[in-house]
Amino acid sequence: MALDRGNCTSSGNPVTKSDPQRTLTLRDVSEASGVSEMTVSRVLRNRGDVSEATRAKVLEAARRLGYVPNKIAGALASQRVNLVGVIIPSLSNMVFPEVLGGISEMLEDTGLQPVVGVTNYSPEREEAVLYEMLSWRPSGVILAGLEHTEAAQAMLARAGIPVVEIMDIDGPAIDSAVGISHRRAGRQMAEAILAAGYRNIAFLGTMMPYDHRARKRLEGFEEALAKAGVPLVDREFYSGGSALLKGREMTEAVLRRSPNVDFLYYSNDMIGAGGLLYCLDAGIDVPNRVGLAGFNGVELLDGLPRKLATMDACRREIGRKAAEIVAGKPNADGTLVLGGEVIELFPVLQLGDTIRT
Repeated sequence: MALDRGNCTSSGNPVTKSDPQRTLTLRDVSEASGVSEMTVSRVLRNRGDVSEATRAKVLEAARRLGYVPNKIAGALASQRVNLVGVIIPSLSNMVFPEVLGGISEMLEDTGLQPVVGVTNYSPEREEAVLYEMLSWRPSGVILAGLEHTEAAQAMLARAGIPVVEIMDIDGPAIDSAVGISHRRAGRQMAEAILAAGYRNIAFLGTMMPYDHRARKRLEGFEEALAKAGVPLVDREFYSGGSALLKGREMTEAVLRRSPNVDFLYYSNDMIGAGGLLYCLDAGIDVPNRVGLAGFNGVELLDGLPRKLATMDACRREIGRKAAEIVAGKPNADGTLVLGGEVIELFPVLQLGDTIRT
């Protein structure tokens, strides 16, 4: 399978995919729950007098099957609308607006329009957003990550449309996936830090453990450190979002608690930038006394007094390639981008000014 090349290098591997399963109907839910189709309809439309026991039985069967009602009425009921559901965990995280930019750019001349839902890193919220989006019968779904609730997985598997999970390829995909290996990214950063001579290393992360991609980077990071016989000496986690102030506070906490730390690895650039500003204000020699690195390659931070070491997560290219799959757009060589494939992009490590050379 041929792939065009963007700023990040990529490779694509077709995966075996069975033919799309037929769309589920009220009859399927009726048979699974043991009640009439009319009763199923009443429950799903929240109309009529139905006992709580029957209601629970119908909703459980629908959830288990992955059934989603069709909100397109009348003559349009068997058609798809020209919408692409895009589900992301955050709009405040600067990573995802750039992904959306890549999606919008690639869909511009296709007649398809992206519609965005935000989950705030909540699996239950993702399930609810997905249910609502699929009920309008979109032409495709693009959503961040590979981890979903069982009900969400069932809905995606039964959707009968292109489904592209983005940002991550470290795990099985429901249909297609476009992203990077976060475990590999973590290993690469650890190897660069060790090569620079740092040995007392701490990790600082936000949205843990809900950010599965940050968790996988930490796993790869620790794997490479363990191979060199170097354990992490400290960790600082925060369940909120990314912020400069939080990065300052976390950095101060770690350095007060573990004054021997000589390197701080952050789960993202925003808290890394906050850590850098704290170190500079405190008169800490960066990178000789303490080195720092983040993740994402956020351009907004290019104006900092020092350029933070980081890795570009290939955000815009991920959005573009995901949209190509949903739209069925041709590659540069004329071959068609179809579903059922995994496209891996390879981010580049940028040492910046915060790792010793």
